[in-house]
Amino acid sequence: MLTNENYFSPENQLKYMGVSQFKSFERCQASAYAEATGNFEREKTTALLVGSYVDAHFEGSLDVFKAQNPQLFKRDGTLKAEYIKAEEIINRVEQDDMFMEFMSGEKQVIMTGVIEGVPVKIKVDSLHSDKIVDLKVMKDFAPQYKPEQGRLSWVEFWGYDLQGAVYQEIIRQNTGKVLPFYLAAATKEKVTDLDIIQIPQTSLDFELEHFKKSVLLYDAIKKGLVEPERCEHCDYCKQTKVLTRVKSLEELEYE
Repeated sequence: MLTNENYFSPENQLKYMGVSQFKSFERCQASAYAEATGNFEREKTTALLVGSYVDAHFEGSLDVFKAQNPQLFKRDGTLKAEYIKAEEIINRVEQDDMFMEFMSGEKQVIMTGVIEGVPVKIKVDSLHSDKIVDLKVMKDFAPQYKPEQGRLSWVEFWGYDLQGAVYQEIIRQNTGKVLPFYLAAATKEKVTDLDIIQIPQTSLDFELEHFKKSVLLYDAIKKGLVEPERCEHCDYCKQTKVLTRVKSLEELEYE
């Protein structure tokens, strides 16, 4: 049985496909495979920890989170500036009635299901009887540029529409309900900005098909049946790079 304690265990990372793992495979198959098999660990960046700090507050596990992450504190035991900012974000969102209503659902709901024959797991930040809500803490709400896709909203750039699609499908399998998906978002800017965003059903349907097209391949890679491709740009690929030839200057112009 999946719990908060074993949700990210090596065994369950291999057994189930999650949205974060799927997106890791989208970025680099070799890195995602190494991470799933326990041969590589992504760095816990400050940006990631700030978001996790706010998440932990809303799920009621902030004391445990602090105990597990001593790097949040200075030598004198006080919080570093980045996590003082996380406290400011929490204080700001708690002043907004709509934001808090969206965050008032059942916290950290774990469900499993099957998509294209592959076991899938989700953990919902705030599940209501009539909606799914995921909490996001962003640098800002500015659009982002992605090669070959151009200018995208921050929601699309970070794949939160894909996350909504998978969450909606797994909840449908468990409850029989097709619930709308929302993001309750706050920024880390000097003055925190807030938004509640609903992902259109057309986007969710499109992204579910995207997930279905690739999940079997990524599952086969996890099982060792298919050799993962390397991106040659991520930290894992740099760390495991083996030089086999000399590059020409002309090649650099096309990389």
